[in-house]
Amino acid sequence: MAVQAPEQSADTAATAAADVSLGPAVALSCRECGARNPLGPLFACEECFGPLEVAYDLPTGDPEGLRKRIEAGPASIWRYAPLLPVPADVADQPNTDPGFTRLVKADNLARELGVAAAGGTLHVKDDSGNPTHSFKDRVVAIAVEAARAFGFTTLSCSSTGNLAGAVGAAAARAGFRSCVFIPHDLEQGKVVMAAVYGGDLVGIEGTYDDVNRFCSELIGDPLGEGWGFVNVNLRPYYGEGSKTLAYEIAEQLGWELPDQIVIPIASGSQLTKIDKGFKELIALGLVADKPYRIFGAQAEGCSPVSRAFKDGHDVVRPVKPDTIAKSLAIGNPADGPYVLDIARRTGGAVEDVTDAQIVDAITLLARTEGIFAETAGGVTVGVTRKLIEDGLLDPSLNTVVLNTGDGLKTLDAVADAARPSATIRPSLDAFRAAGLA
Repeated sequence: MAVQAPEQSADTAATAAADVSLGPAVALSCRECGARNPLGPLFACEECFGPLEVAYDLPTGDPEGLRKRIEAGPASIWRYAPLLPVPADVADQPNTDPGFTRLVKADNLARELGVAAAGGTLHVKDDSGNPTHSFKDRVVAIAVEAARAFGFTTLSCSSTGNLAGAVGAAAARAGFRSCVFIPHDLEQGKVVMAAVYGGDLVGIEGTYDDVNRFCSELIGDPLGEGWGFVNVNLRPYYGEGSKTLAYEIAEQLGWELPDQIVIPIASGSQLTKIDKGFKELIALGLVADKPYRIFGAQAEGCSPVSRAFKDGHDVVRPVKPDTIAKSLAIGNPADGPYVLDIARRTGGAVEDVTDAQIVDAITLLARTEGIFAETAGGVTVGVTRKLIEDGLLDPSLNTVVLNTGDGLKTLDAVADAARPSATIRPSLDAFRAAGLA
């Protein structure tokens, strides 16, 4: 993770945050040393350079009242506004209203994976139903509210594709200028989706990590004045959007936590924030306190966290990505060490699958449940199958698998595996001859 640029000082942040009201959010707290900073566009602790995250004064003491308030809210992430760093009137602001995507009881897939035979249940949390067809709409929606609060005029990001589209759409809807940065060799579907919203889209020659370093330099330059980088100087707020996946899953399961959950790893932020969301639900009395196991999923061609987990290391060594799962191709994941801590603390694991296994898992999910996942979804389904085969994931329990994006964005990955069954002349005889009758 890039460290805080000296030009983005605490004084600047304090000035920007002078009259900020972001609901129950009260400060930014360092994950490493616990030092607190006022709410502002900061992302690294000035004491130890550790990552900052939002600290809250959450509504305690009346779990039943809070549960009813949530259930009466809009069918979007804004039903959870009392638990997020957003103003109370957030649902009235122009935004993309992401969230409350379907939780699919995947009985057909459960039979294929041996879950049904073991007496367990399997659900797929399908976040392809968001406005730009990935979970990134959640995190961007929260970052937009912080950008409004701090007076930014331009929204930006470094992206492996999905985030670029989410920022472009959210900026267009909210009236911001957008300028986003991507690796030059992304899937064409993601490039088109990021560019269509009318903002500036800039390809950078290099990997995502090169793009991220460039954005960190831009923040510290006068050229970046007035820019809110959703996953850099707005990262503490942005990350909180992933908690809404935890909230929704629990609510959709009847206010109960799953026994096991399989989550894709790019930067690792999504996994750490889902764990944070589960812990908050327990602390607020919205769900019963019970053990849960968190599993991380990576592609073999970009698996620094999986490698560290298997080797018993606490440090994640950067790698150069080489995988079809480009949305997960972050070779130096900022939250990697925290993912390791969570997997070990909860009794989970971090596993990886090959590109061939990713494609096979995409087609498996499609033919069993009618869900066309992008490559990240192929990673989670493939890892789930591998974890069951290796005896690491208990098929007799209630398991949730995340699909974080739409397969229409990564068509090239499955082009060779998804072709017409036959090409025939327009006649019944030709149809019979093809053996399809």
